[in-house]
Amino acid sequence: MTSAADQAYLNTRVSVLATRLFDPREITELTQLTLEELAERFGLSPLLDQQLGGRARSRAVEQALIQTLMAELTVLVRPMSAGERSLILSWGRQYALANLKTLIRGKLHDLDRREIRENLYDLPPNVRLPSQDDLFQAENVLELLRQLEGGPYSLIARQAREIFEQKREAFALEATIDQRYYAVLVRQVLQFHDAGLYPLQELVGALLDRVDLLWLLRFRFSYRLSPSETFYQLVPSFRLLHRERLLSLVNLETFEQVLAALPPPLDARLAGSINLIDAQKRMNAHVCECAWRILHHGRSGVARALAYLILREMDLFLLFALIQGRLLELPSQLVDIAMELAEPTCPVGTMGTAQGTGSQAPDVR
Repeated sequence: MTSAADQAYLNTRVSVLATRLFDPREITELTQLTLEELAERFGLSPLLDQQLGGRARSRAVEQALIQTLMAELTVLVRPMSAGERSLILSWGRQYALANLKTLIRGKLHDLDRREIRENLYDLPPNVRLPSQDDLFQAENVLELLRQLEGGPYSLIARQAREIFEQKREAFALEATIDQRYYAVLVRQVLQFHDAGLYPLQELVGALLDRVDLLWLLRFRFSYRLSPSETFYQLVPSFRLLHRERLLSLVNLETFEQVLAALPPPLDARLAGSINLIDAQKRMNAHVCECAWRILHHGRSGVARALAYLILREMDLFLLFALIQGRLLELPSQLVDIAMELAEPTCPVGTMGTAQGTGSQAPDVR
């Protein structure tokens, strides 16, 4: 555990950074700003580079926002103990795993190396894939995964390789990467034996509640997987969607039946939800409420730091959704849906993925 002085410093840093978080009124106000005003307010100079095409500007903005998040993560982990730092870095490595998926897709589809590089996040050393340049030289997906089996991604890489050797399916491979990411996060939480344990269980439990419900709905009713195949992909939560409850939910036959069988307060929160985007919006609110509660009332510095990073990530995703919508000249109604300011109207069966998720397997974000 960190010393009292380090804990006080960490809590102070979190409180200072928390002033950067959006409040609901501010999110609405952002929708009234022009691209030039957004670029000036958030220091996003690539947004104004007219020599870049719309796609390149969108990618540059996304990269800049993620670098902002990673810079703040790096500041927060400095005063932490080894165990605390390991947990926060494990959370941040979701972006390295997104890079891993990009490399895997590049190998599977024999994509041009330049195209692959353009779609990789530029990450700080403490979270990036080790020897990423060497991974480009891997002959195939199996060799790529073997190269990762000796470092911080060893467990994820080994299990992903074993699954790919068995099934040779991109979907199964990416789903395994996502599942093992959350399993590692659970393991990191359980290593705490002090006052930080309960708030971390509460916070990571809320993350797992969200991801389990969204994966369950997507796998069962969009991808049409069997109950057993669906359950195999889930990581039971510390909180509401524990193992026994998930076993019950995966055996239900309809989207509506699953929502009706959810425990309080999720049953009330999800009541009337008609699609995955709407369910994601409501589950985001579930995570958001938990994170705000820990941020404002928690005493554990590491729990408050993780709560801040989760909320900050949500804010930056909303900002990116607004900017991307403007660059693509989408109708304001669609942009408002992406920013969770308007109700989605898509039918249940038409959305295999929701905002912030990959097309082949659930994104770890």
